[in-house]
Amino acid sequence: MAGRIFNVALATSLALAALAASAHAGTYHVYSCRTPDGEVAPVDGWSGSVAAGGAFDDYALDTCGEGGALVAALGDQTIHASQIDQATWMFSAPTSEQLVGATLWRAGYLHGQAGENTTYQFWLAGPTENLPFDECIFTLGCPLQGSLGQPLSPENRILVPPASLGSRLYVTVNCGVVESRYCQPNAGDANGYAAALYLYAADLTLEQAEGPHASNVAGELASAPTLQGSSDVTFDASDPGSGVYEALFSIDGQVVQRTVLDANGGRCRDVGQTTDGTPAFLYVQPCVGSLSADVSFDTTAVANGTHHLLVSVIDAAGNAAPVLDRTVTIDNPPAPGAPGPPNGANASAQASLAVRWQGTRKAQLVSGYGSSHVVSGRLTAPGGAPITGAAVELSATPSVAGARTISMPSARTDATGRFSVRLSGGGSSRTLRFAYRARVGEPRPAATRTLRLSVHASIALNVSPHLASVGSTIAFRGRLRGGSVPATGKQLVLEARSPGSPWIEFKVVHTDARGRFHASYRFKFAGPADYSFRARSEPEADYPFAAGASNVVAVHER
Repeated sequence: MAGRIFNVALATSLALAALAASAHAGTYHVYSCRTPDGEVAPVDGWSGSVAAGGAFDDYALDTCGEGGALVAALGDQTIHASQIDQATWMFSAPTSEQLVGATLWRAGYLHGQAGENTTYQFWLAGPTENLPFDECIFTLGCPLQGSLGQPLSPENRILVPPASLGSRLYVTVNCGVVESRYCQPNAGDANGYAAALYLYAADLTLEQAEGPHASNVAGELASAPTLQGSSDVTFDASDPGSGVYEALFSIDGQVVQRTVLDANGGRCRDVGQTTDGTPAFLYVQPCVGSLSADVSFDTTAVANGTHHLLVSVIDAAGNAAPVLDRTVTIDNPPAPGAPGPPNGANASAQASLAVRWQGTRKAQLVSGYGSSHVVSGRLTAPGGAPITGAAVELSATPSVAGARTISMPSARTDATGRFSVRLSGGGSSRTLRFAYRARVGEPRPAATRTLRLSVHASIALNVSPHLASVGSTIAFRGRLRGGSVPATGKQLVLEARSPGSPWIEFKVVHTDARGRFHASYRFKFAGPADYSFRARSEPEADYPFAAGASNVVAVHER
C-alpha cells in the first residue's frame, strides 16, 4: 500500500461497487479540531500512528488544542525510506454508527527534486486507506495543496464523496513508490517538515440506526387520571450509540417541553452551527449510554381539559422511543390574575389588526394645531372572519424624550370587526398604539399597530403699534399654545420681511414656563416702508411639537 501512487478514479469505482444503501436513521454532527465558527474543538474518535521501523522524525501530532491541526508529517532531518516511513491519522466511527457525510479542511506540503525515483505523497482516504478521494504526489507535479496557515480557507475545504464514507477516514503522508529508495530531507516547510498534511477541521455526520429504549416507567404523570401543578414521570433509558439525550413532552401533537436528561459533564450539549437542522456535538458519544430519569412537567402551561400526552426519550442522533402515550385530563385552578374570558366573538391569538388615518394610507399624519382626526380599523380572525364586540386598546406617547404613555378609552368593534376613533384637536405630536388581547386581562397582546401624528407648533403673536416711524419702538407679545413647554422655556425666533423679500431672523427670544414671551424693536431707518413680522418655533427634543410659525402681523413705517 505504501508504494502505490493512487488513482482516484479507480479507487472511487471500486468503492461504489461496495457501497450499500443505508436505512433511514438518526444523524448528528461531530466537530473535530475546529467548529465551523473557528473555535477550538477536541479530536474525539481520531487516532494517530507512525509506521514501525520508520525514521525518528516521523510525526502524528495533535496541535488542535493550541489552535493548530492534526499533523501527519515526515521531518526534514533525515532521509525517509520508501514504503516504510509513513504517518497517519485515522477516524473510526463507533461500531453502532457509520459516517454518512463529512467535510474536511486540509492543506499540505511536499519536498522533492527533479529526477528522483521515489517521492513524497499524501492523501485522504476512506473507508479504507487504499481508497483515496484526495491526493497530492510531488513527482506528478503537486508540491502544495490548499492554503497553509489559513485553516478554514475555501481552498482547504474537501467534501468527502459518498463512496468514501463508511466506518473510517484516513489522513496519510509517506515516502513511496520504489522499494529500497529514499526520499531526501531538507527544504522543509515552516514547521520543519519535508512532507506534511494538516487537517485543520472536520465536520462529520454520523448515522445511528438503532435508537434508545425506555423501561420501568412510573410516576404521577404515568398513572394519575387527573393532573394538576407539577407532575413527574420516572423511567430508565439506554442507547447503544450516541447516548441518551433528551425527554420530549408533546401535548396534542405539539412539543411543549424538552429536558436534557444528563449533561455528561458538559459533553451532552448541542453546539449548533449546522445547516441541516440536526444537532452537533464535540464527541462521538456525547451523552451517557444509560440512566435513570425523574422529569417534572408543569401542567399549568397547558389549558385545562382532556389532552393527548406523549413523552419520548431521544438520543443525540434524534432517534426516539416512547415513554408515555396516554390521554390525560388537566384540571388546574385559575391562577391569581389569570386572563379572563375571550375578548369578542371569534377571539383569536392569531388575530390580524389593521389601522389607518382617514384620508391617507401613510402611517404618519402631519397636522396643524387644533385639528381633529379620525382613525379607522378592522380586527379579523385567521381566514378573515370578523372579531366582533372586542375591545381594542388605545394609548398615546407624546413625542418628547422620557414621555409617559397615556391610556385612552378603548374602541369596540362592530358586527363587521370595524371600529373608529376620533382624536380631538389641541394635542401635541404623539405615537398612537392600538392593541388587541385575545382574552381579557391577558398580559401579552395578540396584535398591535402604531400610527404617528406630527403636529405643528402653534404661536399667537401680537405686535403694537401697527404704525411706526424712525426712532420709535414696537412691542412683541405672544404665547405658545398647547402647553408642554419645558420648565426653562422654549426658544423662538422673530423674523421680518418686506414685500417680495425672504424672511430674515432679527431676534431670538425665550418663553417662560407658561409659553409666554415679549420683545421690542426700535426702527433705525426712515420710511416709508411696509413690514411683516412673525415668530417661529423649531423642533427640540424636550418639546413635543414639529416646527411651526405664528400669525403674520403687518406694520407700516412712515
